[in-house]
Amino acid sequence: MHIARRTLLGALAGSAALGVAATHPAAAAPNPPGPLTAGGGAAARALRRLLPHHHRQVAFRTLRTRPGRDSYRVSGTAGHIVVEGTTPAVQLAGFHWYLRHVAHAHFSWNGAQTDLPGRLPGVGAPISKAANVAHRFVFNDTNDGYTGPYSDWDYWERELDVLALHGYNEVLVYAGADAVYHRAFQRHGYTDAELRQWVPGPAHQPWWLLQNMSGFGGPVSLDLLGSRAALARKIVGRLRELGMTPVLPGYFGTVPPDFAKRNPGAHTVPQGVWGGFPRPDWLDPRDEHFARVARTFYRVQDELYGATSIYKMDLLHEGGDPGDVPVPDAARAVEKALRTAHPGATWAILGWQTNPRRDIIDAVDKSQMLIVDGISDHYPEVVDRERDWASTPYAFGSIWNFGGHTAMGANTPDWATLYDQWRTKHGSALSGIALMPEAADNNPAALALFSDLPWTDGPTHLADWFAQWPVQRYGAADAHAVRAWDVLRRTAYGTSRADGWSEAADGLFGARPDLAVTRAASWSPPKLRYDAAEFDKALPELLAVAPALRGSSAYRYDLLDVARQTVSNRSRLLLPRIKTAYEAGDRARFKALTGEWFAWMALLEQAVATDERHLLGRWIADARAWGSSAAERDRLEFDAVSLLTVWGNRSGADEGKLHDYANREWSGLVGGLYTLRWKTYFTELAAAMEARRAPKAIDWFALEDGWTRRHPPYSAKPKGDIVRVARRIADRVRG
Repeated sequence: MHIARRTLLGALAGSAALGVAATHPAAAAPNPPGPLTAGGGAAARALRRLLPHHHRQVAFRTLRTRPGRDSYRVSGTAGHIVVEGTTPAVQLAGFHWYLRHVAHAHFSWNGAQTDLPGRLPGVGAPISKAANVAHRFVFNDTNDGYTGPYSDWDYWERELDVLALHGYNEVLVYAGADAVYHRAFQRHGYTDAELRQWVPGPAHQPWWLLQNMSGFGGPVSLDLLGSRAALARKIVGRLRELGMTPVLPGYFGTVPPDFAKRNPGAHTVPQGVWGGFPRPDWLDPRDEHFARVARTFYRVQDELYGATSIYKMDLLHEGGDPGDVPVPDAARAVEKALRTAHPGATWAILGWQTNPRRDIIDAVDKSQMLIVDGISDHYPEVVDRERDWASTPYAFGSIWNFGGHTAMGANTPDWATLYDQWRTKHGSALSGIALMPEAADNNPAALALFSDLPWTDGPTHLADWFAQWPVQRYGAADAHAVRAWDVLRRTAYGTSRADGWSEAADGLFGARPDLAVTRAASWSPPKLRYDAAEFDKALPELLAVAPALRGSSAYRYDLLDVARQTVSNRSRLLLPRIKTAYEAGDRARFKALTGEWFAWMALLEQAVATDERHLLGRWIADARAWGSSAAERDRLEFDAVSLLTVWGNRSGADEGKLHDYANREWSGLVGGLYTLRWKTYFTELAAAMEARRAPKAIDWFALEDGWTRRHPPYSAKPKGDIVRVARRIADRVRG
């Protein structure tokens, strides 16, 4: 398993979250529907944020039923829509289904289509749906690093609304965990300054919380800890308001350096090295000191954010060493500490390759554990999770994105067949879904399709689903849009786990230069998983979509994504030709082909510069906005940018193979570091050919780290017109 990437996630809980009781009481049988909430209520307030000109035409009402049996019903006439649902979030999910299938509008984390008539269309026959699983979990452990470690409340407010619209009810929240550790360990022998030095910068905190590393990108300031705690309180508060469960990290034994020296009698186990980083020590869970620290941890966490019903913990993550500690005893002690603080809470644990260990599963109460399966759609040999995990409840999960790569694609055929088969088979322990890309905010079609699974009876028919998607995405039927998405269905979204991958291949423009390089990140697929020539057919079709349907942010995002991927695929077609020219000593051919390489990179830079979410300058501006001094702003910028480039120090980048793990085709990276690297490399190869010598070795880490620390300024505002750039790309592909 890859080290930074194949960590995973989180957790699922029962649908009755803290703060949900007011709208979803634990009734044994259905109760009469609650009152309409046209102007008030959490769902109504969310709709006012999303559709300020139409929200008064929708009334929401609470349905009461058994816990874990979420359902909704949508009815009404033109301009008077009634949505009934078991929680505010479920009500929003019901409205979004109506919006997509009746009004032909759509919200996503990548663009929206909200060009609606003045009066919302009526519902011919009432729409009723019930979730076929109780747990609908979202976010990977790594999400806070790779998606937006410095996102503010404006971002999170919309993100949570979008997740509710897509039917999710359990959300992993890592923001603010730094404040919990900082406060808790001051009560166990550490000073404020020591702990702020131990805590990494926000971009690297997910791996600290997974017990992989510490300190990098820090120290953090008290102001930063306070601001992140305030943001976390808003996030968990909004989740509870919507009737969703915040999933919080539990305590499983991570301690700062020298814990045993400061707490005599404590037994700690060194955890060695992860990805070139020394790992924090593990406190033996059987130790009385563990129980004491766990009590402090949960008490502080409750004081800051309130209790919840599900806690995410991974023992011995990615090479963790139990030492002389019996793993079953450790598991029981971790479980006891959790249940002492929160009786009845669910322990969520990662399902990945051989994890969780059977000695962990067999030691604890399986009925109060939920395994989040990270490889449901990854490896073809995964066929029987009930056998693998002794019928422990689990969630069908997908990691279609690693590190925030901009690549399009997902194994949707596996979702369409496996989910329904596994859920309905005799003795199935499948009780949820888990949307777990390492970075969110990409592949909006994958978001929509995966999110539909818990609300769909029977297998999903992909040809039909993808034929309807552009109608919802752009607002009306269009033959060109349907043809474009049929191409995408058969290529980028037509891959399967048969080849042992769940993610799309990243591009080579973002790779450390080498004529034989096959991937940018060390653990990415070594080749495209579909036919690039077939994929090329999508861009002309999208460009031919009716002008009336091109005005939405959804259309512009999709056009950018397809244009970007079309250019990205050129890197895999062109580099072997450059290699052939170099090996033949054909200097003229080498010069021509490398010139073509940089022409494509320039087009790629122009394309991604048109979108705010594809700007390195925006990523930097977000990070600097959290700093309270010039020095802190510089430190936070380095924390954020290093994650995308060298990832960490030299040992992590090189020996740990973490460099470019989070590569992405963004403006500033493409035109900055990536172009610099390839120019440096091709210039040296040209000089070597001229002098008839071997090329000199290049210290890539020194170049990358130097650029990361001293790069030019980049704009946080998009520029250019994606339609014009996409047309140039399409013309160049045809030529």
